[in-house]
Order: sequence, then C-alpha cells, then structure tokens
Amino acid sequence: MRTSRAALLSLVVLSMAALTGPAEATTAPKRPLVELREQGGFAGLDNRVRVYTDGCALLSRRTGPVTRRCLTASEWRGLRGALKNLRLGRSEAPPQGADFLAYGLTYQGRRVTRYTVPSSWRPVVDGLEKILVKYRPR
Repeated sequence: MRTSRAALLSLVVLSMAALTGPAEATTAPKRPLVELREQGGFAGLDNRVRVYTDGCALLSRRTGPVTRRCLTASEWRGLRGALKNLRLGRSEAPPQGADFLAYGLTYQGRRVTRYTVPSSWRPVVDGLEKILVKYRPR
C-alpha cells in the first residue's frame, strides 16, 4: 500500500508541475543576463528590468510591487539577438541641468550609465522598455 501512495503522490506533484508550466515556475531565478535601469527626470522615474538566463524578468517601478514574469519565445529571441550587437562603452558624466534621464545597463558584469542612448543600445533599451510596459508592475 505504501508504494501506491508514493506513486500517487508523485503523479499528483508531476501533474501540478505540468499544469503550471515554466512561466509560473516558483524556482529561484537563474543568473542575471541584462539589467536596464532608468532614473531621473522631473517625475522621479525609477524603472528597472532585470532579465535572467532562464528567460524570466524582475520588473519594478518607483512605486508598486516587484513583478516576476517570463518572456515569450519571441521576446527572448529578440533580446538575445540585440545583445549580440551591444557595445557598452563608457559611462557619461551627468549633464548640467535638470530633467535628464539616466540609462544604466548592466551586462556581462559591467554597469554603464549614459544620458544619451547610443545606437548599439537602442534595440536592447527599446526591447526592455516594451517588456516593462507589457508586464507593468501595478
């Protein structure tokens, strides 16, 4: 009788795992792949998107909860393709004045902050901003 109970319990656990799928997995995220942080402006913007090697992301805004969502296959392919052409370069000094946005990108262990978005950054920044809007933490 013990064998059948153990088998039944295993079957229930496997069935539940199959129903939730990878997008709802509750395991800890893998290593960070890339992170975009947008800060500044008169509105006090503070957006962050961190995508992990498992294809899931943590998203946050200045207010509201941190949200974990997994990217679609198309979003994941697009991001990886954009990262192949990314050239981080060097950080820029903050401009004088107010109402500037700082874009911080962290990739392959390097963090660079820019106030103008270079052309090699544009596909990465645009893709991560779309992900933040789509899966907006409320």
